[in-house]
Amino acid sequence: MSTITAILMVFLVALVAEKVLLGLFRFFGVFAIVQERTCRVYMLFGKVIGTLDEPGLHILPFKIGPAAFVVNFLGQCHVLDMRLDQEYLRSQPVNSEEGAPMGIGIWYEMWISDPVSYLFKNTDPRGSLRANVSNATVRCLSNMPLAEMLETRHTMSQTVRTEVTSKSQAWGYQLGSVYIRKVHFRDEGMIRQIEEKVVNRLRQVTSAIKQAGANQVSVITSSAEREAAFEFAKAAAIRPATMGRAFQDIAREPAVSAALFDILETQRLLASGARLMLLPSGPHGRMLATLLAAETTPPASSPTPGAPPPPGESPQRGS
Repeated sequence: MSTITAILMVFLVALVAEKVLLGLFRFFGVFAIVQERTCRVYMLFGKVIGTLDEPGLHILPFKIGPAAFVVNFLGQCHVLDMRLDQEYLRSQPVNSEEGAPMGIGIWYEMWISDPVSYLFKNTDPRGSLRANVSNATVRCLSNMPLAEMLETRHTMSQTVRTEVTSKSQAWGYQLGSVYIRKVHFRDEGMIRQIEEKVVNRLRQVTSAIKQAGANQVSVITSSAEREAAFEFAKAAAIRPATMGRAFQDIAREPAVSAALFDILETQRLLASGARLMLLPSGPHGRMLATLLAAETTPPASSPTPGAPPPPGESPQRGS
């Protein structure tokens, strides 16, 4: 147990000693650790004595000389973030050539390219860059034709970037990509008028399309009806000749002709809806036919007294 306790004590002492020694070395400027995408600017008595922008472990006496041992006491160390940054400016007010009040949303990237200029040439380089981009947008993109303002975003982005880049570099900022993300109308009344015009135009186009479709349907229907009438008339004209030729062919065969006409007669009788009475053949059938005919014949009406006789008959005189 005593051995294990001794080992633990030695480990803890070594661990604490390591932390204390590293802290003392860092405090007295023996070394410095630069993180990824950061930069350290060392100042002593108002002068820049060194800049470290490479990530990793640096031995300060080899970089800035003996001043490394006192820079943490008598000087300053500025740690700057060198990562890419982005910003979006919403609805920058501009006017088109036609006088329409427009708003432009512009997005841009920037990063610190010169740490010393960033620290000492401008007290607020980020705000100055924002104001510069806004002013360049308003100044360069105003009085443009409305059609170009709505269509040529890439050209407008390049114009703003060219205008701002030289000034931003003087402040230690490097301007990256610039992109016009949104171009819109700022007047609500104008927006409503444009919406109404678009809706009316859509209605007109829809009505025109419907009317054109209806006209085409009418033309197609008329053409179809005309062609159908022509074909029907043609068929009606050639039907007698066709039927005549068919009957001529059938008449060459008497049996077939007799059977055909019997069938046609039967079809006509069935289609007429008349009552049929089947009578036996022979003298009895003729007698039954005579009796049925007599029953179905309406009786002659007797003349009314005093009425004139029918034409062709002379009046009878009583004896």
